[in-house]
Amino acid sequence: MPKKHVATKHAPTPIGPYSQGVIAGGLLFVSGQIPIDPSTEKLVEGDITVQTEQVLKNVLAVLKEAKMGPENVVKATVFLADLTDFPQMNDVYGKYLGKEPPARSTIQAAALPRGVKIEIDVIAAF
Repeated sequence: MPKKHVATKHAPTPIGPYSQGVIAGGLLFVSGQIPIDPSTEKLVEGDITVQTEQVLKNVLAVLKEAKMGPENVVKATVFLADLTDFPQMNDVYGKYLGKEPPARSTIQAAALPRGVKIEIDVIAAF
């Protein structure tokens, strides 16, 4: 089965050689999203709650382009620059993916692209 690339103007333009999302084998793999506002292509200013909100809006935009929603997400990986931000991130995350929560891993990363506080990637199933 050939893979299909997913792209939307409602999520940030990739900052490297990768796709916003790729469909293969009945799954959508959404690349790690950071808190870039797609309308300006600039990082959003603010604390972990503001950054998490933007990241999840970006993730949902890629899902929507593939005609999917948060209910399709089966696995999420959250990368935090500082695990002390976990409770605030978790509160925002729950508003977006908490109704039917997917499996999830949360990792403290030594550094994230452009010095952001958070990055999230997801896998969704049709």
